Amino acid sequence: MNHLLRSQAPISDSGWELLDAEAKQRLAPALAARRLVDFSGPHGWAHSATNLGRTEPLAASPHEGVAALKRRVLALVELRADFTVSLAELADRERGAQDVDLVSLDDAARRMAIAENVAVFHGWPEAGIVGIVGASPQEPKPLGDDPERYPRAVAGAVELLLASGIGGPYGMALGREQYRRVVETAEHGGHLLLDHLRKILDGPIVWAPGLAGAVVLSQRGGDFVLDCGQDLSIGYQRHDQQSVHLYLEESFSFLATTPEAAVALTV
Repeated sequence: MNHLLRSQAPISDSGWELLDAEAKQRLAPALAARRLVDFSGPHGWAHSATNLGRTEPLAASPHEGVAALKRRVLALVELRADFTVSLAELADRERGAQDVDLVSLDDAARRMAIAENVAVFHGWPEAGIVGIVGASPQEPKPLGDDPERYPRAVAGAVELLLASGIGGPYGMALGREQYRRVVETAEHGGHLLLDHLRKILDGPIVWAPGLAGAVVLSQRGGDFVLDCGQDLSIGYQRHDQQSVHLYLEESFSFLATTPEAAVALTV
């Protein structure tokens, strides 16, 4: 991690442990996409492209009578969110303070998680990433506003995947509002809606900030790949007398290898 320049920051080892632990704690619940797709890596900062295993012909070769093909790859993209930490707060931590103000780091972690989720689920055209929702040829299922009707929509999505020869178990990502409705709803008889949906899917249900609606996708593996170069890490920019300026950074690409293995549930 030399490019992160962490050794140049006026931060002690215990300070870095605090920052890394806080970032991990904030990121883990919100990184929904990587909990449902295959995660390849991290392969390191120098990893620059995902091999697509395909070629395209070139109009000309260096010499007559020699055919030429160009390998196709998907370039990794870099995401970065800046934040600051008070040097006084870090000094208080060294004295034993437990309530260190890391609001700026927490906000950066939230922004990074949402950005990754949006790229994987809804795509990022400028980066050449086609998201799960846009890649899937499956007919979207209406989710609606009434959470008591969610089981019908989810069961319909599972049946559609089965009819397409896509085996389970299945998982589901829910946007913030849809997840809130699910966890606060009890069906007739007092059974939690969350438990009912888990039985239909036979797999995980995750909270996915940044996702509009919901997505049901197979968990059999090999259908969707998040190819990671550098995993989310904290780097150093500069410091002044009051604050140290840091950033969260990652590099990745996303590929839907079997796009029909997902069904979007629209709001």
